[in-house]
Parts: sequence; structure tokens; C-alpha cells
Amino acid sequence: YDSAPFAHSRVWDQQVRAAGYAPQPNDSIFNWEVVRAELAGNSRPSATAARSNLGNSNGAKFDLNQNYLRYAEGTGRSAIFPGHRVDTIGQDANGKYVVTVSKLAPTGQVLRTRTLTCDRLFLGAGSVGTSELLVRAQATGALRNLNEHVGDGWGTNGDVVLARSFSYPSMNGGGVPSASRIFDDAGMPLHLENWYVPGIPMDTGAIASLGIVLDPTRARFGYDRGRNAVGLAWPREAQDQIVAACRAVDHRVGQASGAMVDYTAIGFDAQGFFTAHPLGGAVLGRATDGYGRVIGHPGLYVMDGAGIPGSTATVNPSLTITALAERNIEAIIRAGS
Repeated sequence: YDSAPFAHSRVWDQQVRAAGYAPQPNDSIFNWEVVRAELAGNSRPSATAARSNLGNSNGAKFDLNQNYLRYAEGTGRSAIFPGHRVDTIGQDANGKYVVTVSKLAPTGQVLRTRTLTCDRLFLGAGSVGTSELLVRAQATGALRNLNEHVGDGWGTNGDVVLARSFSYPSMNGGGVPSASRIFDDAGMPLHLENWYVPGIPMDTGAIASLGIVLDPTRARFGYDRGRNAVGLAWPREAQDQIVAACRAVDHRVGQASGAMVDYTAIGFDAQGFFTAHPLGGAVLGRATDGYGRVIGHPGLYVMDGAGIPGSTATVNPSLTITALAERNIEAIIRAGS
């Protein structure tokens, strides 16, 4: 067996090669110098102990705390207020945007609420958060000029989680950075990337993958007035279709590589019960103009994954969201609004 660090990653590459695929390097926000320091015993284990996606403790991930938030604070013109939840947004009679926020304790209880006003409001709550705020504001009349496209164009980015067994015991399954990926277009176009089992820093006997399928299915957020709740319905047949597409590729790899266990019987071979990459709900060119300006409400902007219509074509959307946000804000600053 192989007991070296990231053995599961090397086994993943060996298995996909046996099935005729050529693994390609995956884009990553991991700082490999920190990962190497972990492996050398010079930094607290995080990326190498299956913890980074559940709480990055040592800077192994080049996350918002190290880039945009730090850059904003460094200007001296911005401040970060952690532990706050935005509950509603609206607009008053003078045209100012009104934001109600709650300060939460670590245990979740509300410590206090406050109301803020501003001339310009930039939404970056993610696809689900931004869509929820806009859909509720439209339904309650808090933002009266939103158009009919608000809440539309939502998708899961075709996310599926998969597992097959090792070809031989790997003995080490805790490395988080996703190092490689493959692409398959024999059926629905899809991408599988080398993954790990979150939160478990030991060998589980599972070689995991994250699948991302080019799925055209879209849903729309709606408002339930009785519960003051925003939600959506996602069709089961769409999820079954992307799971089947990923399962076919995963089984092909498992058969070609001599994987020792078929996980189908225990329901862990392919599952589509989640999405890590929700997209849409305030789509560019529909709910907003081509740069994230919300139509009908000057001074209101969407700067996150809500602007992307449901899919980034079989890849992780984080860099696409970043590129769009930087493009949009540059255009808005240049134009003055």
C-alpha cells in the first residue's frame, strides 16, 4: 500500500488513466508552500487533515480573509463587521436603500438589530442569499421597481458527489486540495475532479470525486407570504439525470481500474442531494444590466453568483464569479454609477 501524503490523489489519477482519461491540473486557491509546511511538520495540519473546507486554520487557502477583505480594510475606508445577518433590504421615500441587520451570537441567538441606510448597495450574499433578499423585497413592495426576471435562472451547476473504492489500500485520505480533473462528453458533458471525504483525516476506503455536469435545468425562487419565506422547487428528474451521467463515468473508471468495492448498495456511489455551487436568481442581462446594475433601482448592484444563469459549464464557478465582480466594479467606478 501507499502511505505517502495525498496517496488518495495519486490513486485517483491512476484509476482514471486506466479508463483512458488524461488527468489535467485543477485550478486551486491553495497555497502549496503552506501545504508543504504542514507535511514537514512546520505548520498546524489543516489542508492535509481534511479540515480546510470546514475551517481553514493556517492560511493554506488563499481565501477572503487574505485577499479582498484584507485589501478593503487596508484602504482605511472600509470596516468588516462579522457575525451580522442581513434580514431585509428596501428603499425609503427619499431613494435611500434601507438594510435591516441582526447581530448574532456564536450560538445563533439575536443580540440586537439595527437599520442602516445608504445611497448605493452592493449585494454579495451569494446566489441563494442575494436572490432571497431581492425576491422578498419585490414581493413585500420594499423594492417596487424590480422586473419579472428577479428570482429566475437558478441552477445547481450540476453538482454530484461520487465515491468508488481504492484499487489497493491507500491508507491516507485526508488531503483537501483538489489536484486534478477529467472531462467526458460521451453523454451529458461533465467534469470529475479529484476530491476527498470532508472532515475525516484518515483512510475511508473511498476514492471520492466531485462531478459537475452541464445541466440546462433552471428553477425560479418564489415567495410564501404566509411564512414570509423564499424557496424554490427543484425537479427530481433533473437531479436523477445528472447523477446517472456521473455514475456511468465513475463506474467505467472503477471497472477499468479494478476498484475493489461497489458502493451502489449502500447508496454512496453517486449522490446529488446538495450543491456546493448555487448560481442564478438575479441573472446578468435580465434582472440586471450587463454589469450587475439592478434594473429599476439605480444604485443597487449584484456582484456574486446570483448573476450567473445556473451553470459555469462543468467547472467550479469561483474564478468566474471573481472575474465578473472585478469586471463589473471597474465599469461601475469608471462610469460613476
